[in-house]
Amino acid sequence: MHEFEGSTMLAEECDDRHNHRFAGVTGEPIFFSNGNHRHELFTNTDFFENHHHQIERLTGPAIDVGNGKHVHFARVRTTVNDDHFHLAQFATLIENPLL
Repeated sequence: MHEFEGSTMLAEECDDRHNHRFAGVTGEPIFFSNGNHRHELFTNTDFFENHHHQIERLTGPAIDVGNGKHVHFARVRTTVNDDHFHLAQFATLIENPLL
């Protein structure tokens, strides 16, 4: 499992233009036949003017960052709330950072 955090891209116009922050922990590994894996992630964004969004997505495969550690990249689209959605892209944090 991996922790993740990020901010969405801006949406809407003028005084309603805004973004959201989010954070969470991925699910357990989902393995490919080649031994690589990805994770499901699900979280809620923070609130802005009485609305928030949900994010649900599978990450990309593991990306080696050395020393036996890896991260995952994700591109997401939030749910539609308050007549709009947001896009975001981010990398998870490394797994087991203290080991």
